[in-house]
Amino acid sequence: MQTTSSQFDKVISQCRDLFSKKMKDYGAAWRVLRSSSVTDQIYIKINRIRTVQMNGVKRVDESEEEVFMAIVNYSIIGLIQLEKGISDIINEEPQEIFELYDKFTAEAKNLMEHKNHDYGEAWREMRISSITDLIYQKVLRTKQIEDNGGKTLASEGLSANYFDMLNYAVFCLIRLSE
Repeated sequence: MQTTSSQFDKVISQCRDLFSKKMKDYGAAWRVLRSSSVTDQIYIKINRIRTVQMNGVKRVDESEEEVFMAIVNYSIIGLIQLEKGISDIINEEPQEIFELYDKFTAEAKNLMEHKNHDYGEAWREMRISSITDLIYQKVLRTKQIEDNGGKTLASEGLSANYFDMLNYAVFCLIRLSE
């Protein structure tokens, strides 16, 4: 599991670097997004990968790695939006945004390590297409919870689903790099 921990850190570092560059390009324009809009962005990304995997034809020059990195970053954006709420102020202090980014990736890593212990890193034996389907399922669940006003009767809430999508996307990025 030590290998997974260092691989997780490497993937998150790459995603954070991309996030940082986009923050310099666009600022925190994503702060205006409601969580449902963030979820729909993840839906668009995972649906594209799933469609390409099933059809075997890609017409947009965006790699699977780029899409999974976007899912990691949108999942973190979703978690930030859940914590802070939406805002029309897009010129926020980058330091606070990056502190939240780091906080949520640390929580995701802790969750991943606990689940990997209990599940024996079963994801390493899974096909990337199966992990893609799990992300797709999680995003559909998230949409349903949002449509229910964020209320659940017996299920984990929105943040748990964002964390799972983040970790599944990291798993795909690790698998693609091996």
